[in-house]
Amino acid sequence: MTREPADLTEDILKKPVPAPEVEDLEDLALGDDYALNPDYVEMVVDAADRGDSERLGELVSALRSEDVADLMGFLTADYREQVIPHLDPEALAEVLSELETSLREEILEAMHPATLAKALEELDSDDAADLVDDLEDDKRAAVLAAMDETDRAAIETSLAYEDETAGRLMQREVLAAPQFWTVGQAIDHVRTAGDDIPELFFDIYVVDPGYKPVGAVPVSHLLRARREVSLAEIMEEVSEIPVDMDQEEVAYIFDKYHLISAPVVDPGGRLVGQITVDDIVGVIQEEADEDVLALAGVSDAGRDAGVFDVVRSRLPWLVVNLVTEALAVTVIGAFQAEITKLAVLAVLMPIVASLGGNAGTQTLAVAVRALANNELNAANAFRIVGREMFVGLLNGGAVGAVMAVAVWVIFKDATLCLVIALALIINIFVASVAGILAPLTLEKLGRDPAVSSSVFVTFVTDFTGFFSFLGLAALILL
Repeated sequence: MTREPADLTEDILKKPVPAPEVEDLEDLALGDDYALNPDYVEMVVDAADRGDSERLGELVSALRSEDVADLMGFLTADYREQVIPHLDPEALAEVLSELETSLREEILEAMHPATLAKALEELDSDDAADLVDDLEDDKRAAVLAAMDETDRAAIETSLAYEDETAGRLMQREVLAAPQFWTVGQAIDHVRTAGDDIPELFFDIYVVDPGYKPVGAVPVSHLLRARREVSLAEIMEEVSEIPVDMDQEEVAYIFDKYHLISAPVVDPGGRLVGQITVDDIVGVIQEEADEDVLALAGVSDAGRDAGVFDVVRSRLPWLVVNLVTEALAVTVIGAFQAEITKLAVLAVLMPIVASLGGNAGTQTLAVAVRALANNELNAANAFRIVGREMFVGLLNGGAVGAVMAVAVWVIFKDATLCLVIALALIINIFVASVAGILAPLTLEKLGRDPAVSSSVFVTFVTDFTGFFSFLGLAALILL
C-alpha cells in the first residue's frame, strides 16, 4: 500500500535529527573571517533555554578559549551563568583573561571565590594579578585566601607595583641560569624543573652571582648548540626593562628592537621577572583603543553598557564642546550688521569653518599617532611644524581656488570669490598649525594629547573660520 506524502512528512518530523559532531561544530562556530557565527550563538541560547546541559556542554567545548570569551560578550548574564559550569578551571582562567574589561569585572564579581581561586592558579602570575586587580576589596581578600600560598604571594607582589608599569605587566616565572652552565646543563634543568619554570618562554636569561642578567640565550640557539658549549659563549645582549617603566615605553622598546621577551629588573638590577610579546600585543591594542576613543572625546563603556553608562561616558565632552562652540559663534554676533547687508555670507561661512575643522583633524590624527610611537619629539618638532605649515598653505590655496571657481559659477561675484579663497587659505593654514601645536603643547605639559586636543583644534578652526571670512567680507565687500 502506497503511503501518502503527509504520512511520510509526519514520520520525518518525529524522527530526531542527530546533533553535529564536535568536529562539525568547530567548523560551524566560526565564519571565514574567524568571527563567531551568529547562528552558533543562537544554538547556545536555544540549548540554555531548553535546559539541555549536555548539548550546551558540547557547544561550549567545541570552542577555543578566545571564542568562548567572544561568545560571552553576546550573551546576557543569565546565559553566561549557565555556560561557566561547563568550563574546567584551566579553560575558565583562559576565558577570563580574554574578556573585555567591563564584562570581565561583572563575571568575576558573580563567581564564587573558591571557583575563581582555582581558575587563577592555572594562570601565569601577570595574568592572575590582572584579574585580581579587577575585584572589589572584599572579594579580592576572599579569593586570595582561597589560593595556594605560593600563588597568592606572587599575585600580591605583582599588585604592589604601580598600575600600567612593567612590574604589573611582567610574569614572575622566569628561567635563569648561571654563566658557567653548559648547554647540556640548561636543557636538563628545563626538563626536570617542572612547575618551577614558566609554561611559555623564549629565552634563558644568563645571570651573574648577584642574579643580574648579563645576557640571554634564545631557545633556538640552545637547541642548535652542542651540549658542552657554555651559555656565556652563545648568549646575546639583552634589553633590560626597569620594573617601574611605563607600559607604553615598554611597548616602544619591544617594537623598536623587535623583542620577543625581555628581562625585568628591580632598582638594584636584579632579575625579578620577564615580559613576553603576547603581553605587549595587548598593551599596544589597549593604548591604541584609548587614543582613538580619546580623539573622539569618549571612553569605552563596553558593549554590555546600559544607556546611562554610555551617556555618562560621552556627555562631559559634548558639554565642553558646547562651551567652546558658544565662544566661537560670538564672532558671528559681532558681524551681524554685515550678514544682514549681504545674506550670502551666512550661506558660505559654515563651509570655511567646516573645511578648516577637517584639515585640523587630519593634522591632529597624524600628530597624536606620531607622539604615541615616539616618532615626534624635540629632535624633529621644529621640522615637522614647518612642514605642516607649508602643507596648510598649499592645501588652503588648492581648496580656496576650487571654492572660488564654485562661488563664481553660482554668484558671479569676483570679490566674493577672493574673500572666500583668502578665508580658506587662512583657516586651513591655522588649522594645520593648531593640529600640530596642540598635541605637542599638551605633551610638553605632561597631559595626554589625545584627550583634549580635538576640542581645542575645533574651537580654533571655527573661531578663525568665522572671523577670517566675515572680517575679510567687512573689509572688501562692504
